[in-house]
Amino acid sequence: MKITKLTFPFLITAFFLLCSSQLMAAPAYEIKVHVAGLNDTTLYLGNHYGEKQYVRDTVKTDHNGWATFSGTDTLPGGIYLIILLNKTYFEVLVNDQKFTVETDTVEYVLHMKTSGSVENKLFNDHQKFIFDASKKTQEIRGKMEAYKNNKDSTALFKKQLTDADKSVREYRMKIVSDYPNSLMAKIIKTMQEPDVPEAPKDEKGNVIDSLFQYHYFKAHYLENVDFGDERLLRSPILYNKIKTYTQQLTVPAPDSLIPAIDTIIEKARANKEVFKYCVATLANYYETSNIMGYDKVFVHIAERYYLTKDAFWADSTLQAKIHERVMKIKPNILGEAAYNMNMPDTALKLHALYDVKAKYTILVFWDPTCSHCKTEVPKLSQYYDSVKTKGVSIEVFAVGIESDMELWKKFIRDNKLKWLNVSDLYNNTNFRNYYDIYSTPVIYLLDDKSTSSLSDWIRISLGILLIMKKRRKIS
Repeated sequence: MKITKLTFPFLITAFFLLCSSQLMAAPAYEIKVHVAGLNDTTLYLGNHYGEKQYVRDTVKTDHNGWATFSGTDTLPGGIYLIILLNKTYFEVLVNDQKFTVETDTVEYVLHMKTSGSVENKLFNDHQKFIFDASKKTQEIRGKMEAYKNNKDSTALFKKQLTDADKSVREYRMKIVSDYPNSLMAKIIKTMQEPDVPEAPKDEKGNVIDSLFQYHYFKAHYLENVDFGDERLLRSPILYNKIKTYTQQLTVPAPDSLIPAIDTIIEKARANKEVFKYCVATLANYYETSNIMGYDKVFVHIAERYYLTKDAFWADSTLQAKIHERVMKIKPNILGEAAYNMNMPDTALKLHALYDVKAKYTILVFWDPTCSHCKTEVPKLSQYYDSVKTKGVSIEVFAVGIESDMELWKKFIRDNKLKWLNVSDLYNNTNFRNYYDIYSTPVIYLLDDKSTSSLSDWIRISLGILLIMKKRRKIS
């Protein structure tokens, strides 16, 4: 047998490569999970992201119910979900990258034990505390209902409820005080709502401003939200704060929503990922909303953040699409003057939209070959005939978009459409761009600002909506 002598440099190189290989193989995250009673099955690791949840990893449990999620990239912090095949789940905090969670299928949260992560001990202890507190509160409310006719008992139970609420707040504030840099502390602070003082009163004890508490609550609602911490994106908490601020604390009118949305987005500049999320989420919500007038909010977000290139993630293709969308929506914003059109009727006589003399004009775009139009346009005609007989100052400017003139005329005759029927026979009005027409039917309600009333406008709008089973836009 021949012995080969290894030189010293070779040994050093081999040792270095071995160490490097071991270092490269070490996982960046490692979450060990044990679910007693759940053997030889599949577990999923997911995370919250705003209002949605996404699966990040999948593993099989062994015959003892153990599974390990691991990967070479660090997990971004947030609230994660351990999901079972039956779609039930329990939550863990990911800030620490290596920890162990043990529980069973009887009570995921109450029977949970964690190790290797202070964050998860805080999180699980908090869940258990809130569970017990909620149970006690329900018991007190039950007693209060049973003794509701006894004033002394009612007063006692109210005090107990107040004390229970105080204990929850104190428990949470202790976590914030003892672990100020923890993710759990950040979650608690974000969930906090402002303590509203009593409204100021005059010398006689009368409230000076009846809306004081509302304005105070809204003004301070976001002050504990750290928009600079992108870990909050991977939780439902930031999403819910934004939703409450815009949909519950703000008057649902574009002129009120726009400054509220700007407040959120400007705060979100503290972190680029939070900024991206807020801009994209709010833009999508208001672009796709069916609520009248919300397209004005989308146009504002698009022009202020996307088309000024503040949206760093939007490439030239996306910006071009958004610009095109804005150009189609902008002429139709609620409250703006409608674009005037001149179109011929069935006798080739030209009619201008602005020449229609009525308090209200229903502008409808329809197609005789469209299945929805075949159903809805005759219903609209019936509605028009009925309100006309009641003396309502209303007219219809009905734009047929079918190029086959005879087909268009036949539908008008067969359905006895007595309103003003016109069509862009010469393709010179560009109505599709000015009125955002890419499907039919589309209905707009136009009014004469000098004579119309809000109550009449609402009544007519509701009347149209009630008889139209399918409509894409009415504004």
